[in-house]
Amino acid sequence: MDIRLVNLTKVFNDKNSEVRAVDNLNIDIPSGKLIGLLGPSGCGKSTTLYMLAGLHEPSSGQIFFGEEDVTNLPAEKRGIGLVFQNYALYPHLTVRKNILFPLENMKDLTKAEMNERTEKYARLVGIEELLDRKPKQLSGGQQQRVAIARALVKEPRVLLLDEPLSNLDARLRLQTREEIRRIQRETGITTVFVTHDQEEAMSISDEIVVMKFGVMQQIGVPQDVYDNPVNLFVAKFLGTPPINVFDGYIHDKGIYIGEDRIGDTELEDQEVIIGIRPEGFEVCEEGTLSVHVAQVEHIGRDMSIIGENPFSEKPSFRFIIPSETVVEENTEIKTRVKPNKCFVFNKATEERLQ
Repeated sequence: MDIRLVNLTKVFNDKNSEVRAVDNLNIDIPSGKLIGLLGPSGCGKSTTLYMLAGLHEPSSGQIFFGEEDVTNLPAEKRGIGLVFQNYALYPHLTVRKNILFPLENMKDLTKAEMNERTEKYARLVGIEELLDRKPKQLSGGQQQRVAIARALVKEPRVLLLDEPLSNLDARLRLQTREEIRRIQRETGITTVFVTHDQEEAMSISDEIVVMKFGVMQQIGVPQDVYDNPVNLFVAKFLGTPPINVFDGYIHDKGIYIGEDRIGDTELEDQEVIIGIRPEGFEVCEEGTLSVHVAQVEHIGRDMSIIGENPFSEKPSFRFIIPSETVVEENTEIKTRVKPNKCFVFNKATEERLQ
């Protein structure tokens, strides 16, 4: 089931003020894909999800499931499965009854068919041995799997996940996100996944939608968005460690940070913002960017360098180099900047220039 959002807008009115939570959003989500809505708190991603679910009424715009306009269709008639951050399980019911609960009003199913579906989706999410337990007897990850099974048991047209991993510890987050991806691939259900965690979104999404203040900034395959950010916001939001930002300028077809020429360009002379990914530095004698090494951290196959440069946005910045590179603390080094890891942004608009 493909999904299409056309000029979707949601405005909240609060004490004579207007908050545009979602502003003129246009997205095409192909059938069977997992799309991540990504952005900081307040960017409109959950509001978008709730409009898809029918829990919020759009101020304007349309929502299509396939060729059907569902903009004004009640939530219960949209054929959606919704998984919340807090699981929302019934504590007095067993796992079996929690999963089966949405089927009780489906008149076209027999009791045997309901039980068969319940066991099918319990197996799919790996909790078939827990069906007779109560939610309080389960770990957080197991409870989230119950919530996913309950959403899937209706065999919905669309699966919507609202920050489903936020309440889990780091190990369970990793495990559960892998399970979500596996389940989505096995079922083939078109899925929209809301998160503020860029690593989560990039690891399991077919495409990501990066949002800011209700406005879509960029949509695309995660690696493409990382490699080709359209503006400084997207460049900063994606990547761990984050991108390093410097004040720079263009002069005589050269890209400069201070007196150091780090690359070539066809852009006209101007002041710019320069972003360099942490993996975009190479320590070598012929390098042109000067860096003071404040700290060296060995992290297995790589080495993390905390460097200083007077034109850095922050007092110090971090970059990653191979562990066999010889670098000592409290020394000055020369680095070469890899062209495909270096981005130039307009100083006023922060839109990418190169």
